[in-house]
Order: sequence, then structure tokens, then C-alpha cells
Amino acid sequence: MNGSGTTSSTISYTTNRGMPLLITLSSHLAPDLRPAPKILVGVCLQVLAECADIPILGVCLGHQALGYVHGARVVHAPEPIHGRLSEIEHNGCELFSGIPTGRQSGFKVMRYHSLVIAADSLAGRELIPMAWTTSRHTLCLLDTDNNASSISSSPDEINKILMGVKHSSRPHYGVQFHPESIATGHRRQFFENFRRMTIDYWSSRSIIMLSNSKSSSSFIHDSPLKPFLNGKLPLPKKAISVRELKKDIHLKLQWKKIRCFASRAGGSENIFCSLFGAHNNAENTFWLDSSSTDNGRARFSFMGSKGGSLWKQLTFCLSHHRRGGGCMTIQDANGNVKTEHHEDGFFDFLDKELNSFHHDKRDYEGLPFNFYGGYVGYIGYDLKIECGATSNNHRSKAPDACFFFADNLVVIDHSNDDVYILQLHDLHRPKEAAWADEDLWLNQTEKKLLGLLRGTNNIPTTQLSMQRPEAGGSSSVQCFASTFVLDKSKHQYLKDVEKCLELIRDGESYELCLTAQARMRVAIRNTDALHLYLHLRRKNPAPYAAWLNFSREDLCICSSSPERFLRLDERGVLEAKPIKGTIARGMTPREDECLRLQLQYSEKNQAENLMIVDLLRNDLGRVCEAGTVCVPGLMEVESYATVHTLVSTIQGKKKSTTSAVEAIKAAFPGGSMTGAPKIRSMQLLDSIESSSRGVYSGSIGFISYNQTFDLNIVIRTVVLHKGEASVGAGGAIIALSEPEDEYQEMMLKAKVPTKVVQDCSRCLDYV
Repeated sequence: MNGSGTTSSTISYTTNRGMPLLITLSSHLAPDLRPAPKILVGVCLQVLAECADIPILGVCLGHQALGYVHGARVVHAPEPIHGRLSEIEHNGCELFSGIPTGRQSGFKVMRYHSLVIAADSLAGRELIPMAWTTSRHTLCLLDTDNNASSISSSPDEINKILMGVKHSSRPHYGVQFHPESIATGHRRQFFENFRRMTIDYWSSRSIIMLSNSKSSSSFIHDSPLKPFLNGKLPLPKKAISVRELKKDIHLKLQWKKIRCFASRAGGSENIFCSLFGAHNNAENTFWLDSSSTDNGRARFSFMGSKGGSLWKQLTFCLSHHRRGGGCMTIQDANGNVKTEHHEDGFFDFLDKELNSFHHDKRDYEGLPFNFYGGYVGYIGYDLKIECGATSNNHRSKAPDACFFFADNLVVIDHSNDDVYILQLHDLHRPKEAAWADEDLWLNQTEKKLLGLLRGTNNIPTTQLSMQRPEAGGSSSVQCFASTFVLDKSKHQYLKDVEKCLELIRDGESYELCLTAQARMRVAIRNTDALHLYLHLRRKNPAPYAAWLNFSREDLCICSSSPERFLRLDERGVLEAKPIKGTIARGMTPREDECLRLQLQYSEKNQAENLMIVDLLRNDLGRVCEAGTVCVPGLMEVESYATVHTLVSTIQGKKKSTTSAVEAIKAAFPGGSMTGAPKIRSMQLLDSIESSSRGVYSGSIGFISYNQTFDLNIVIRTVVLHKGEASVGAGGAIIALSEPEDEYQEMMLKAKVPTKVVQDCSRCLDYV
């Protein structure tokens, strides 16, 4: 792996009868700029030099490190190859036993590198070449009649790239490609081969278990592997909070179901506007809105407002740009506000909150969804600082996280047209006079809903919908640049793309998800903001859309996101659905189909998507049971009102010892918004982008009191905060990117939300 630009290394391994069985070096590279890169991989070089009798498999940078240790030259590749496939030929050594070789053999491998071992530097060395690319061409994952993409006009036989070496006397092997990638063929066979070779090696040497051998004991004490021999590298330990633990809360859920009702009541829009939008001016309301349910993308919508005695609002603001910890403001149902400093950060606080809840699973038996009440809100992008990022170079104007605790809830099942009403109580909390009848809210809400059929409480949605401006009106301008102002000029954005390409060529990253923010001064009241959201959901219906109104913060979020970040269901299955690859819809059915196929078979878009799939497989692998991470859907085209997108699905079974919040932290921020490798990419993007992303690029959704959750990626979203509307947009920069194309893609993604603001805004006081 060519990556971080810092001196770091990772050693992963398994053991067999107490002996190291597999050591894979797959670390990060910090190359000196031209002409000759320098390998900086921490302990890995020492391991390769001193552990002559330990079987080692070096992957990518581990392969380059093996060459470097034994005197070979590591040089810039003719072209960076990231997230792209090549056919491989090999010499038939044991590592490739049972794996075909050569052109049209079907053995394609995934490559992530901008550096290579110079093949001519192996002459007279201890390393033996064992694998090469069959040509200087890369391949598409999908089979077509002509799927080779030429990257050089040089003769193939002269310019094949070295893809594997082995040591002449030590059990050390290296491969330049990534055998663990989802796109690499015969990957299981490859690792089975190395496992068998390792067992045979120890058997032939008649080595006894380390724990029973004096020499083994000496090895453990003296070996550079000592820190890694006691088990898998752990995730960073959570700091132990010294503050007093919360008193446990015993929750009781009650619910009612109204069958086949939603359509008869005017649909989810009319239900939300009637219950929450008109009478209380939409203050302190939420709506997790599955406004696009085509092809089973989404099924349920959840809505509510300030509710019963358990309701509260959490508002968290980071206090330092280089570490977690910050200020938490908590407003309760009676309007009381308290502020606390939490050194351990937002995720630690949320984890403790969820662990304080006790409930009876029988309460929600029969409910077809996974949210029964709990936290609804957003996690801002800058909370990456609590998830491994090294710093935040910019400070968000909006809070870094905001959540309601929702104890009253209305749920719409779009599949069966049913409506559910849910209410939570604390069994051990004395009931106030207003809550003497614990069924009060359930009964009142049921009455209001039934009133929609008779028209007694029906507020027609046309009354809440902003009319389209008159032709010629200044807010009907089509180009958002005339009203919105980007935080950088087009010239600067193109320069930033070039900077990203330079960093990718130098091995600092494979993929950088560069973004920009467009801003506009507005004067929008709560009802106007709701008009805006209703307009947005009609223009761009999406499965993970959302409306959030935090009135105390003067903050409204109108999201039409098509992308799921992460979900945890009642079976303990985690699911991510990253989008990488976007193209506009066509004007005619024929043009639309051509554009869809262009997206699907584009090597660039496939590379973008595959890299994020591999990244998320790694993220989920940290918190899932071994062997359960899988990809049931790879690069499937999903079509929306204005764009086609390339979507993959990654799933895994969460470890029983891992909490819901820990699972979120392992994958946050979503890899589709950072690039790969994640930590280094976030660091680079922080230095290139000119402002905080804030809410944009974070996640919106619910975290239920029983620790199921469903969170989106905040894209295609308007954030209204203290008189300003902001819209973030961007795209993945990889080695195949063209700056002008990347700028146009960013503008395409911003077009609908910015146009909606123009249509609905009553203020033309621009930034």
C-alpha cells in the first residue's frame, strides 16, 4: 500500500500451534519526491531483515519493502495504478499453485500503487522474480469484447511490471498487487497456498511450540515482533471517564397500528405537515423521509417533534482541533438547559447513554422496522477527530453533532401503507400530572390521524408548498453561481484537483474526495424552510432523505441523500452502501440508456468504487466476526431523478462484544467522502479544502434505544444556519481524473439543491 506520508506500519497475522503463520506487511509509504522514493515503514524493515526464519508475505508496500531491504531500487511506476485490474502471469511457484497464468486466463488482480520494484535492479540479488503483468494494459472488472484500456504505446513485452518476488533462501515473498481485494481473482486459493506453505515450512524444520521452547522464549523477548505476538492489534482504548455514571433508565414502549392508512390520509407529506408542520411552526421536528422507495431502496419513514417527558436535545461542539472532547448542551422536555464539558468526546457520551437504557424485547415484537424511539439527528464531518483523524484545520459554524431523544414517534410503512404510533416511558420515573394517562399521546395522535380522513384536521399540502417564482424573477436564475458563492473559484478548484493528482502520483493517496461549499445569505423562517424541503423532496426524491429542525440552534437541514452510510439491524448485520460514480440522466430514453452504460463500464468509475469497497471491507472487518464480511452487490447502477449512480453493498456480522457506537466510529466518516487510505486522505484534504464541511459529509439518521441504527451520508443537502444556506458537493479524484470533468461533476451534484434554495428563498442578500 502506498499511502500515508507518515512513518507507520501495520502487521497482521494469524498463528498455528503458537507459531507465527502469516505476517502480511501492508503499510504506508512516505516517498521523497523525485527522482528516488524512500521507504519508511517503521518496524517492517527490521522484521524483514532480522526474521530470516519466519514466513512472511509482503503485500504492495510489503513487496516494495522486501525489495528495498535486499538492495533493489524502488522507483515511480510509469503511471499510478489505483483501483484498477491487470492480468498476471507467474512462474508456477507454490504461492500460485492452482492459479491460472497469462493473458485471457481469467486471473485478474487489483493494483494500488504508484511505485514499483525496478526489475533490472534484481540482477545478482537474492530476490527471484515470480510474477509480472501480462502487458501494460489495465482491464475493466466487467467482461466486454474489448475491455482493455491502453495506458502506454510502448511494446508490452518490454514494459511488463514486476508483480511478485521471493527470496532465494528465506521464506519471504512479496506481491505488488492486493490479493485480499474484492476484485482479485482466486484470492482464497492464494492465501490457502501461503497457509499450506507456512505449515509445511514449520513441519520440515520440526519446530516445537514457542511456549515450550527455551529458544522460542528467547525469540519472543528479543524479537521485533514482540509487541504483536499476543494477539490482533487492538482498536484504540477508550478513555475511562471520571464523571459519575448515569442512572439507568427502564424504558417501556407502547404502540398502535392503523392498517392501510397512509395513502388515504394524503401520504407521508400530508401526515407530517398536519401533525408537525402547521400547528407548531415545525419547530424541533424531524422526518427521516424515504421519499424514494423504488426497487426496494427504502421502506419506512419516521417523524416526530418535541414529545414527552423523556424528550431532550443534545448539542455538541468540539473544543479542540487536534483531539476529541468538547462542550455538550442538554435541553430537557421542560426547557431546562445545562452545559457540560466531556473530555472523552461525543461518541463516548453517546455510548454511555445507550448503555444506560434497559428494555424488554417483547415490547417491539411484531414491529417490522428497527427504530422504536431513541436518538435522531446528525454527526458532523469534523467528528472524524474522534475516529482516528489527526486534526481539523477548519472549525464548523454549526454544532458538530445535534440529536433529539425521540420518545414519541409516527412511522409510515410505504410497502404496506400502514401507519404506526409509538410512545416511550420510563417505568421508574414518577408520572407528572400531565402524564397520568400514559396513553394520552397515543390516543391524541390517533384521533388527529383519523381526522385527516374526515377532513377535520386536514391541512392540504398545497397550502404549505412554495409556488414557483414568476418567470423573470431574480430568484429563478438557473446558474447557482449568480446567487450562491463557492468558497473557491473555478480556477482554484482546478488547481486543487491538480494538487490531488500530484499527491496521488507521489504515492500519498489512491483517491481523494475533494469537496467545495456554496453559500448564500437567506432570510428563511421555519415554515419557509419546510417549504424548501418539500420542494427539494419533489425535485429529487431519495431513499435516505431527511428534515431536521433544531430551533434552538437556528438550524434546519434539508437532505435528499441517496446514500446509506451504515445500518445495523436487529440480527446484528452491518450494511454500508457507498456511492462512487455519478453521471447525469439523459434527455431521451436512448440517451439515458447510453449514459447508464457509460457509467457502468467506465474504468475510472469502477476504480473509484472498487477502492471504497475495499476500504469499507476493512472498516467493517475491524468490528465484524471473522469471515462474515461480504459484498452481495458490487457496482450496481441505481437511477434517480437527475443522475445515475454506481452503488455497492458491503455487509458483515457485528461482533457481540462491539457496541453500536463503536461500529459507527470504526467506519466514520463514510469512505466515499474521504478517499483511500482514509486517515491520510482526510489529512491531505484538510490542507487543501478552504473551509469546514460541517454537517455535509457527515451522517443523518437514527440510533434506537436497543442499539440498532440507520445513518445516511449527508450529500445533496441544504443546511440553513443563522441566515446562511450552504450546499456541499465534490467528487473522487483518482489518477484517471481530468480536472475539468471533476469540476463539472461537482457542479452537477450541487445543481438541484442550490436551485431549490433559489426557488424558495425570499432574500437576495448574497454573500
